[in-house]
Amino acid sequence: MYKAKIDNEIFDFEFNDQKGLVATINGEPFKIDLEKQRSIHHVIHNHRSFTIEIVEFDAKNKSCILKVNNQEIIVSVEDRYDQLLHKLGMDDFNSQKVNEVVAPMPGLVIRIIAKEGDQILKGDNLVVLEAMKMENMIKSPTDGIVKSIEVEQNKTVDKNQVLVKFE
Repeated sequence: MYKAKIDNEIFDFEFNDQKGLVATINGEPFKIDLEKQRSIHHVIHNHRSFTIEIVEFDAKNKSCILKVNNQEIIVSVEDRYDQLLHKLGMDDFNSQKVNEVVAPMPGLVIRIIAKEGDQILKGDNLVVLEAMKMENMIKSPTDGIVKSIEVEQNKTVDKNQVLVKFE
């Protein structure tokens, strides 16, 4: 059983065949005819024609942007494992907010890349830290806005010392 969320509407669905052309959606049988031409799918359902194109696909977050008859919609999907993690209260471990970045080792701050107020994306460079004659790029573990820089260039830091705080 899967759950799809489109806007604020949730659909429970389950495929009844290998090709995904026969399904049950919210308890109702659902059958489509499908023809694929490159990245565009032509679907006929209930004597109506739909042109569907995948605009963007995010496998990690199990979501995509579809263009259905030239109208973009955002769809997110949960499988049975996502539903089980949610039921057990374990579904938000990876999405916990990070408020600060700390030094993973003692070292010397060679360069500060981020500035207060910067909009940062996960993986963006924040600080260059030299430890044991090697430069280490400290990257952001999350998206956010830099609240403050807690270190100064050419100063030493201890392990677990706060480097950057996020709003």
